[in-house]
This record gives sequence, structure tokens and C-alpha cells, in this order.
Amino acid sequence: MYAAVGGLPLVRQPFDGPSLSAAAPKTVPSSCQLLPLRIKARSFLRIACVAKPAASGGSGVEKEEAPREEKFGDVDSRQVRRSADWRAARAYKDSGVLFDGKIEAFNNGGLIIRFYSLTGFLPFPLLSPYHSCKDPSRAIQDVAKDLVGSTIYVKVTEAIEEEKKLIFSEKDASWSKYSSQIKVGDVFDGMVDSFEDYGAFVHLRFPDGNYNLTGLVHVTEVSWDLVQDVRDFLNEGDMVKVKIIHIDREKSRISLSIKQLEDDPLMETLDKVNFQDGELVSDRLNMSLTTNIEPLPGLESICKELLQEDGITEVRLGRQGLEKRVVSQDLQLWLSNAPAKDKHFTLLARAGRQVQEVYLTTTLDQDGIKKAVQRVLGRVP
Repeated sequence: MYAAVGGLPLVRQPFDGPSLSAAAPKTVPSSCQLLPLRIKARSFLRIACVAKPAASGGSGVEKEEAPREEKFGDVDSRQVRRSADWRAARAYKDSGVLFDGKIEAFNNGGLIIRFYSLTGFLPFPLLSPYHSCKDPSRAIQDVAKDLVGSTIYVKVTEAIEEEKKLIFSEKDASWSKYSSQIKVGDVFDGMVDSFEDYGAFVHLRFPDGNYNLTGLVHVTEVSWDLVQDVRDFLNEGDMVKVKIIHIDREKSRISLSIKQLEDDPLMETLDKVNFQDGELVSDRLNMSLTTNIEPLPGLESICKELLQEDGITEVRLGRQGLEKRVVSQDLQLWLSNAPAKDKHFTLLARAGRQVQEVYLTTTLDQDGIKKAVQRVLGRVP
């Protein structure tokens, strides 16, 4: 990164003072003896990295020669170099180009990464799951110890010269390399990593056998049963199958679902209970043909709003039943997996263990009914 021009020669300058006459003393008192004076001058040519549009096949960060600066002494020369490297770090951060950094050491919080004349920090939470998933039983300190001396691709996430703060992320680098290989609907084998109150983080295993990206299974996507605590259903290190249901490429986030890989038990039951009078009822749902169960609160107002939607000409409340387990405490409307047939479609209203059928007469298809229901739920408090 740096080229230093060697020391400049010291040129003898003419002496403008009066010449020594022959009468001048031939010796100089010892107290006034002249000592040789040595001066070293150094000139450094600083080369800085700046972010430019990447040329074909280029990295996106190109070298640009900065103006020449004259400095004297080793301390000043090091400062020139470090200032140039801080500019380079900001260029990497702004451009998003990956940097191949050498791991020099580690501490209790993360890895120490060499960046030219600087050192930066990579916190353990920003390390790719690739390393820890090789042997989940190993402590992160042992993993870090084995990484010392190797190089990894990282992204510069913070570069603040005034605070001497240089932070790297390998997770962000992995996102740049692998996010183009995923899409909504993909199914992956995953390893459960950690938990929050709102869900579980799961590492995704790619076809090469490595765990390169991490997504979140929200608490509502863990099971068709009502989940109060995700830890009641999953443990760290569990192997699960997950489906990608949303990708936020701007924020580098992946939303996953476990339950969407399983059929909703009630939807299976719904296909079985759409019977004519006198047919048997599935034992998975205790249906009642009487009115001894109170209608679900708020359902009548939703039905009135459904009639305001174009394409829906009639709405009737149907049979009621009790589920064997609680799916949601709040009132929810569920669409049947079966499309509308002969202008008839059935919704399910669910709250707690209660479930009730809602019959629609409509000219809409399944997608049109879904949009209509969404509009209605947006209007009804």
C-alpha cells in the first residue's frame, strides 16, 4: 500500500560569512569546537484506497495516488500511513467490498483482524455459522483459537478514526456471497442456534454441507398449536426442516417457518367435515349442529363488512365446534385450502378452542377472497 521515497541527500550550502584570514587563529578553543550536524529528511508518497465503480472483474475498490506529503521522523510517517488506511477502511465500508483479513488474535469477545497497518475487531456474534456448526459442542473460544493465523472474508461495518473503532462482520460477507442462492419457498435443513422471546434463530445448511446463513422462525411459525414459549418446542442444536417465507434483502433478514411444512390439522379436518346431513363427523373436531355454543364475539360485524365487498353476495354463519387444542386466543379468519366451487366458499373463524364455519356465496376466486378478507379485517377494530 505504501511506497517510501528514500532519504534526500544533504547538499552542502555555500557559506556567506567572511573568509578566515591568514591571521586567524589556527586552533579553536576546546569549548568552542564545531561538531558535525546530521539531518535526515524523508519524503513519503502516500497511496490511499478509494471507492470507485468496479471495473469488469475488479474488486470495486481501486487505488488512487494521493498528493505527496512531506513528513519528518518515524512517528509522523506512521501517522501518514495510518490516516491513509483509515480512509481505505471507510472506502471499504461505503462500497461494501469484501476484505480478506488475517486473524491475528482473539479475546473473550471476538477476533482481532489485521487491516493493513490497523487492527479491527470482529465480535463473535458476527462470525459466520460456518465455523461453529462444524462441531456445535465446541466452545467459541476453542473455535477462535484454531482460526488464529488464517484469513477470512469480512465486511467493514464501522470505521471511525476519531474513536479508533474498526468493526468487521463475517455474517455480512456471507450474506453478500450466498443470499443470491435463496428464494421464498425454498426448504432447508436447519440447526437451531439460539432463542429470543419472539422466536428461534436457525442456521441454514446449503447443498455444500456448510451452514452459511441464519434466519428467524417467529414464535407464530413454530407450530400450529398455540406457542407461548418457543423453548417448549425446540432445543439448541435441534435439526429441523424450515421453509423460507420472506426475504428482506435490504436488511439482510430471512423469515422461516416450520409449521408451513405441515398441513394445518384443522384444515384437513375442514375437508372432512363439509358433509351432508347424516354423514359421520371426524373425531378430530367435535362439531355441534345445535346452538348451545355462543357465537364468536365480533364475528357478526365481520360478516356485515364482507357483504360490502364486490363479488360477495351472501354470508351465512355455519356450524360450530370445539378444537382439542388452542391455536389462537384472538379471533382469526382462516381460508379453506379448497377453491370456491359453484360460487360457494367456506371460511373458518377460530378463537381459543372455538371454531365456526362462515359460508360465502361469491364470484371471487381464492386469491380474491383472501384480499377481501384482508380489507375487512383492516376496517374492523
